[in-house]
Amino acid sequence: MNPAPTTPFVLLIDDNDTDNLISKRILELTGFSNNILVKNSSVAAIDWLRVVVNDQAAAMPDWIFLDINMPMLDGFDFVTAFEQLTDKMSRRARIVILSSSDSRADIERMMKNPCVTGFITKPLTTSNLSQWQASFPTESLGLIG
Repeated sequence: MNPAPTTPFVLLIDDNDTDNLISKRILELTGFSNNILVKNSSVAAIDWLRVVVNDQAAAMPDWIFLDINMPMLDGFDFVTAFEQLTDKMSRRARIVILSSSDSRADIERMMKNPCVTGFITKPLTTSNLSQWQASFPTESLGLIG
C-alpha cells in the first residue's frame, strides 16, 4: 500500500487576520498545503520557532510565508532572527515574502537574503501562487504525488 500523499508544512506570518484567512484558504484550495500554522506576529513566530528548534521531535515548517510590514518586528527583522536559528535546525525552512509592498527596494533587499526564495504580492491568489510555483521543480516545493 502506498503512503498517502503529503503536503508541505507551512508557517504563515501576517498581522492581518483577513489576509491570513485568504492566504490559508488559497493554500488549501490549490492543494499546496493543508498543514498550515498561522502566527499573527513575527514575535510569536520567532518564539514558536525557538521552541521547535530545541525540540528534536517537533516538526519544522517546510515553507514560511512572511509579510514585511508588521508592528514590533517587521519581516526584515524576522529574517535576521531566523538566520540566527538556522545553525540549530536539522533542515532550513524556505521563506517566501507575501506582502502588499511594491517597493523595489524592499523586494531587492529581501531577495538578496539566502533564506528568502521568493516574493508574492498580496493578496495571495490562485494565479500568483501558481506563477510562483512554476518557478520551482515539484520536488523543491516539498510536494509528493
